[in-house]
Amino acid sequence: MTLDLRRVAPLQVAFLGGFVATAAMSLFGPAWCRSVRAAFQDSPKVVVDEVWQLVNREYVDGSFNHVNWQATRQSLLSRNYTSREQAYAAIRTALKQLGDPYTRFLDPKQYQELTDQTSGELSGVGIKMELDAKTQRLTVVEAIKNSPASKAGIRAGDELLAINGRSTQGMSLDEVSGLIRGKVGTPVTLRIGRQQSDFDVKLTRADIEVPTVSYNLKQEGNKRIGYIRLAEFSATSPEEMRQAITALKAKQVDGYVLDLREDPGGLVDSSVAIARMWLNSGAIVRTVDRAGNSEQIQANHTQLTKLPLVVLVDGNSASASEILSGALQDNHRAILVGSQTFGKALVQALHPLSDGSGVAVTIEHYFTPDGADINHKGITPNIKLDLTSAQQQQLADSPALIATQKDPQYARAVAVLENNSFAQSSRPG
Repeated sequence: MTLDLRRVAPLQVAFLGGFVATAAMSLFGPAWCRSVRAAFQDSPKVVVDEVWQLVNREYVDGSFNHVNWQATRQSLLSRNYTSREQAYAAIRTALKQLGDPYTRFLDPKQYQELTDQTSGELSGVGIKMELDAKTQRLTVVEAIKNSPASKAGIRAGDELLAINGRSTQGMSLDEVSGLIRGKVGTPVTLRIGRQQSDFDVKLTRADIEVPTVSYNLKQEGNKRIGYIRLAEFSATSPEEMRQAITALKAKQVDGYVLDLREDPGGLVDSSVAIARMWLNSGAIVRTVDRAGNSEQIQANHTQLTKLPLVVLVDGNSASASEILSGALQDNHRAILVGSQTFGKALVQALHPLSDGSGVAVTIEHYFTPDGADINHKGITPNIKLDLTSAQQQQLADSPALIATQKDPQYARAVAVLENNSFAQSSRPG
């Protein structure tokens, strides 16, 4: 995910100020107007106009990348669309003119997948899969706790051979996910391979809360390290983070390592809530909209721990990850270790559309507490430590090595925590 999202209320009307409907209302009787409105609402043009109106009202760049946005609307609504797919293609072409990859249209399937992801919940059986690099077979990485898969005894290392009798050979992870997901309460049968035996497991789909935070206590020399990994910023992430910090604090850790590597971002509100768990006071982020209206979000004296903190970042730490990293670095609350971050300082609002599709519109630019614009630049860690290609490959092939002494960035974080001076005042360089 590459979006920093703000939640917005669903649209209350199918179209906003559409010329066709407005003209009809003023010239003809109510019955005729109702029939025209119904015909217009059944037309793919409804979604086209919804998208245009939202961008016209909210897009962060009032010049629309020097595009005549009014002329774009006239062009879009002058066409006859014979299918929704045709309308979707026209919308995507129009949005490309803005030169902003984050303002984008999502068809109903893409919109549902994104809202499932940011909500932290989905319907399915609760297994995480990967394509084994050696065997090229779909392998279970984890059965999520309390999920139908976990309760049925499916475990890490099991191979997924078939879904409802259909072989998974040659399938992508997306294809497999699409077949396993479905309406809550409906059955799905998985063919599982384990060691030398194959067997069927019949499961009932359920609402699954997908954890975004994992944590554990690590004994590194004479230091007790609380290691927390945050995969993305979903709606459930703040509560999961609260539980992680609290549980590790109870185990009397000496410091924390927060791993934001490969974290592509998520919800702005979640990043702010998590920042407040680490910061007692100070600015977290400043946002500016197209009218120049500025909002500075502050910590609110709800810090959970004052123990030393090191944050791991890399080139895939983006958007909400950078809001959190920037806040912790600029307030001298944490030392950042790793590679230059991605460099995305834009915030999107995600809008549902009348046919189940959606559009993400860039509405704000954000700045770190010190006023840095990191867009296309990223955040420079206090301790810059890039992994070699060989090191990256080793960690990718053997995930169990992540957050061990075989992981150079984690090892450096531990070394920082072992140094009692902690260098709170160090700056990027």
